[in-house]
Amino acid sequence: MGMSKSGFGAGFGALAVPLMALAMPVPQAAAIMLPLLAVMDGLGLAALWRERDRALIRLLLPAGLVGTVLGTVLFGWLSAHVVAGLVGALTLGFLAIRRFFPPRRDAPPPPRWLGWLLGMTSGFTSFVAHAGSPPIGFYVMPMRLSPVVFTATMAVFFAAINASKWVPYWWLGLIDTTNLLASAVLLPLAPLGVWLGVRIVRIIPPRLFYGLFELGMLFTGLKLLWDGVQG
Repeated sequence: MGMSKSGFGAGFGALAVPLMALAMPVPQAAAIMLPLLAVMDGLGLAALWRERDRALIRLLLPAGLVGTVLGTVLFGWLSAHVVAGLVGALTLGFLAIRRFFPPRRDAPPPPRWLGWLLGMTSGFTSFVAHAGSPPIGFYVMPMRLSPVVFTATMAVFFAAINASKWVPYWWLGLIDTTNLLASAVLLPLAPLGVWLGVRIVRIIPPRLFYGLFELGMLFTGLKLLWDGVQG
């Protein structure tokens, strides 16, 4: 997750909670990850804040915050396996569309209404399983931003989304001593991942960068869909 927060291998970051769910309930895994994300977000912002795309943030962030509100309201209604299956199916659908119907190089930017819809979806899936990168990636990838601008924009978007989760997670009873202690044990690995990822993302060729993003989305989609079917 630390390396994905820096942008390098970003598609793999959504695998963190599904992998943790092999050993614990999804809500607990999400709660343990939240303090780690706060540290990673701070490091990512410090390294990449100036390279963000301001116009894209103004479009996507309000929609993402609406998605976190929906996540709060529906958190107790939808089972973790249902959400995992839905996110997995959406992720694989996004990849199939991009692979079999790739955008032309002279194609106009994706419409703003799609950005709002996918921003809201990303906020929702980020709230319930920290799996917000596939929906938002589907919207931003066709813009062909440089790896650094892409990474910086995602860093600002998810830093704000993750900050908005603290009060709802506390209200839902997910912030407790047990989960915070587990976060503390994992904490030393977070800065290491971000540090390494930031250095790679500044030198990696764009084609390889986006190829790794799609590969991460493929593994994430398959794992989430499997979790949904197994549930």
